Amino acid sequence: MTKARDLYLPPEEILWKDRKRVFGLPISFTVYTLTRERLTINRGLIKTMTDEIMVYRIMDNRLRRTLFQKICKVGTVVLLSNDKSCPKLELKNIQLPDKVRRFLSNLIEEQRDKRGIVSSEFLINR
Repeated sequence: MTKARDLYLPPEEILWKDRKRVFGLPISFTVYTLTRERLTINRGLIKTMTDEIMVYRIMDNRLRRTLFQKICKVGTVVLLSNDKSCPKLELKNIQLPDKVRRFLSNLIEEQRDKRGIVSSEFLINR
């Protein structure tokens, strides 16, 4: 029988963490956390929900900013993945969205290289 203390794993190093912002202020109950291997989104106060995706599964990312987001100095990073439970994740209203998007791109490539994963889009032209 497995006990709770046997399930302990050391915490991963957090590379980036932010909250969904309202009018540029971090007053929501949505928290984004990025480690070297996974991206986690925790939502809610009373009823909570956690989505998690392995970084190497992210296939594409893009930045979306409305005029209002530009005024509030935030943006939304949209992530498309081949994960069946989370094919599309949005990091809504985060600070420094372009830097986060570029950081994620580099981390995705690093994790794919580490695992020896080649995207199928590259195999089509060979």
